[in-house]
Amino acid sequence: MSFFLPDHEAVLLGCRGLALSHPGIGVCPDPLYLLATRPSPGRKVALVAGGGAGHEPLDAGLLGRGGLDAVVPGPVFTSPTGAQVEAGARAAAALGARDAVLLIVKNYTGDRINFALAAERVRAAGIEVAEVVVDDDLATAGTAAGRRGTAGVLVVEKMLGAMADRGADVAALAELGSRVASATRSLAVCARAHTSPSLGLPAFPLPPGALDYGVGIHGERAARTVAAAGPVEDTVGRMLDELLAALPDGLPGGPSRPRDDGVIAVVSGLGGTGELELRAIGALVHRELTARGTPVRSLAAGVYATALDMAGFSITLTRTAPGWLELWTSPTDTPLRLPGPAGGGAALAPPQVSDGAPRRASRAGAPRAEGAFLRELHRLVLAAHADLTALDQAAGDGDFGDNFRGGVTEAARHARESRLAGTAALAETFRDRVGGSSGPLFGLLFTAMAPVADRAPADVRQLAAALQQALTRISAVGGAVPGDRTLLDALAPAARSLTAAPPHDRHRAVTAAAQAAIDGALATAALPARLGRASYTGVHGTGRPDPGAVAVALVLIALARVHEPGPAARLPDPARITHAGVLG
Repeated sequence: MSFFLPDHEAVLLGCRGLALSHPGIGVCPDPLYLLATRPSPGRKVALVAGGGAGHEPLDAGLLGRGGLDAVVPGPVFTSPTGAQVEAGARAAAALGARDAVLLIVKNYTGDRINFALAAERVRAAGIEVAEVVVDDDLATAGTAAGRRGTAGVLVVEKMLGAMADRGADVAALAELGSRVASATRSLAVCARAHTSPSLGLPAFPLPPGALDYGVGIHGERAARTVAAAGPVEDTVGRMLDELLAALPDGLPGGPSRPRDDGVIAVVSGLGGTGELELRAIGALVHRELTARGTPVRSLAAGVYATALDMAGFSITLTRTAPGWLELWTSPTDTPLRLPGPAGGGAALAPPQVSDGAPRRASRAGAPRAEGAFLRELHRLVLAAHADLTALDQAAGDGDFGDNFRGGVTEAARHARESRLAGTAALAETFRDRVGGSSGPLFGLLFTAMAPVADRAPADVRQLAAALQQALTRISAVGGAVPGDRTLLDALAPAARSLTAAPPHDRHRAVTAAAQAAIDGALATAALPARLGRASYTGVHGTGRPDPGAVAVALVLIALARVHEPGPAARLPDPARITHAGVLG
């Protein structure tokens, strides 16, 4: 069906894999269904759900105590047959000697037909049957087929599982399921379609910067394609406004209630969106709902209802009623675990740690370049960001451009707010606030440079000693030496150039060191990487300069432009240096 498995085996093997990794789940291969083999002893009614495969972990993730008794998967995005549903329902009823079955059905035509046919056959066998239809998808409201059943089924199944374990009868469960479904709405967006199992290509095209607004979990296109030019919180806010407006004020059989009862919020990835993004979107959902005066009683953010590998997310809101939060947060013994009530999310204050060093704006009485070096470096780094990223993607994990730009940008802010000298702010920021290897290593460089880089005119002898000190410390900490294709391959020639600068030519010494750093950085294109992430990628980075070495060249260029603007005007354009490396 996809990247690894042929169509006819994918779903069955996936079911077997789930059962093998989760004791308490069994598989019947023909007709195919999954069964919870360690049911809750107090349960009177078997809960059965299912639908087309490709939405995992939906449905099967809730098999077990506190969840479902049987799950019937069809082929990818295709309803199971009536015979499958009948077999799964009868097996679930027989295992626990239950006197009734409740079928939980997503509002898709194939599901409705096949579950209805199965219900007739199960009743004919003398087992009481009821159905709950889930129709939560706001994107298809008002269409002839009605709202589709999507991620909201997760909320219905979880609450019904908790209620069934309490010994509720089929009528009470059916009523609860209908009320929860009526109080639930979902909406989904995507930036990339799922991969078509038959073609191996995106199922539909989407231009860069566009979102399909209102997609379905079977990979259906949305009726609207919108621009995603703004931040993601704009999209989240728009989705929440529409969902809140669509939630009913009252519930079947109950009075109208105010809109501040609170909600259960579920953010689900559609298969191609990572956990980091989903948790961030969950935080945005919580923030935006709170700002609208809607309390979030529980927040779940993760992968729950997917459309194969579609890059997108859905938001589901359920307006709560008395007792529902307890059902939603009750413990389960299922593969999928859901969170409890919403946490406080309190921000913790960082510990106050002093290294004993006084914080000064600059050395008393020493003339300063007044932050000119930091401002010039910031300008150069902003212009070179994309090229630094491209260089690192070729030889590593692609984060260097973001880390270096972020560190310099944060240092500029830190210098303004703390009145630290520019290079001291760079040293403190990279040392304490920038992760990866670039943070501590460039922190060592800027720490060594801090006593001299902001003083005008530049003291060549002290600057040479600072670069040599940085070279020694970075080599000791990182374990690299010049020739290993690292930032040292630009720093070492710059330090040598300053050390060897003749006394009569000191007014061009920093420019000469910058040129030496440039030459050293460009020469790394021919060097094999021996250390760091670049060493993992073999020959893929060869032919392009090391991004860390290029960043050192940018540091020296900025220093030369501030202290020796005349001679430095003859240095190569930094954009040409980095871009030539990318193109090469």
